[in-house]
Amino acid sequence: MFDKKVIVAGTGKSGICATELLVRNGAKVLLFDENTKNHTEEILDRINCVDKSGIEITLGELSDKAISECEFMVISPGIPVDAPFVLRVKALGLPVWSEIELAYFFEKGTVCAITGTNGKTTTTTLVGEILKAYNSRTFVVGNIGTPYTSVADETGEDTLTVAEISSFQLETIIKFKPHVSAILNITPDHLNRHYTFENYANCKLDITKNQTEEDYAVINMDDPEAARLVDRIPSRVIKFSRMKELEEGVYIKDGNIVVSDGKEMNSVLALKDIKLLGTHNTENVLAAVAMTYYMGVPVDIIEKVCTEFMGVEHRIEYVDTINGIAYYNDSKGTNPDAAIKAIQAMTTPTLLIGGGYDKESSYDEWIESFDGKVKYLVLLGQTAEKIELCAKKHGFEKTVIVKGLEEAVKFCHEHAASGDAVLLSPACASWGMFENYEQRGDLFKAYVRALKE
Repeated sequence: MFDKKVIVAGTGKSGICATELLVRNGAKVLLFDENTKNHTEEILDRINCVDKSGIEITLGELSDKAISECEFMVISPGIPVDAPFVLRVKALGLPVWSEIELAYFFEKGTVCAITGTNGKTTTTTLVGEILKAYNSRTFVVGNIGTPYTSVADETGEDTLTVAEISSFQLETIIKFKPHVSAILNITPDHLNRHYTFENYANCKLDITKNQTEEDYAVINMDDPEAARLVDRIPSRVIKFSRMKELEEGVYIKDGNIVVSDGKEMNSVLALKDIKLLGTHNTENVLAAVAMTYYMGVPVDIIEKVCTEFMGVEHRIEYVDTINGIAYYNDSKGTNPDAAIKAIQAMTTPTLLIGGGYDKESSYDEWIESFDGKVKYLVLLGQTAEKIELCAKKHGFEKTVIVKGLEEAVKFCHEHAASGDAVLLSPACASWGMFENYEQRGDLFKAYVRALKE
């Protein structure tokens, strides 16, 4: 039994699952949210516990007395570590855990974890599919949609857990230690939260900080920022590269993905058999091969799953072809680097829908990546005018600002020709207009399908 009293901050999905995990294991919970518009009864209704007598809900402000009665605080990833109430809790001597740290406390199996600016969800999903084919007792958790805390106490010595981990979650890990970790790439993102690129990169590196020489860290050597972290990693580094052959690691040779330990080379699968669009997805497959190979999965299983894998929802997802126009949903392209990869994957003239919440990103490289492919840039949301100015600075004049996503889809439908593509790849977060990128992508697909009617 976990006989402690714990503060859980945040009443969203993450906070609710953390609360349920703690209560299931005998803890008392002070569930806290600064938002006084929330209702205690509604929050309690969302908590799935047989006995809720050990749950106390506080809205608005935490008293020093309430803090002093607790052992530590668990914060949801959406809460900044420098929020005033978090700093108060720290000043009063309480450790601050991420939900990932809490889940790991209850973890009994083997963990692999993936971070990076882009490609996390695709790589995590593919690794999960490979591991499930190898061991049916596999959990796929984290930033991918299933909170780690919702399943952590179901793990056992024979289970495998693959976790997608964001920089927000890595800020407050203490003992979290994956057996195999991966850093896919590091490009500027979330600078409104981390303030500097160096802080952001250091958060990504923290996925390796508790690893030992018996563990593995899979690193993209084609990404300069990820590659420069190699010397700071305490575990055994497994390098992967799409662009060059390596003495040791996972790379491409004669059209095949191969694994080399420096002495022996093992061919895993033919590049032509991968169904995913774009060179960035080749990198995701290389990372997944590296991770699962060093998790002990036989090569024939890795090959079979990789060649059957069709990708993930909201990431350059084919929606439909209407009047010869192909529609693609890349709502998960929530930063310029992800959106660059999406436009690079397009092979036909493209009407591009972008814009959204402002994360203080720079859009210059995104505009420069258009490479003559983009017929129109259709913009919406908080960043629309900022991106339009950036586009015009780079000599791209075919921009239009619309009020919403439905209007954007209609504009593209009316201005596209047979053989063109329409791509939703916003380069911005969804907040302010949508609940999340999934809702944005689902609405895009609904608006596209409505065109047939």
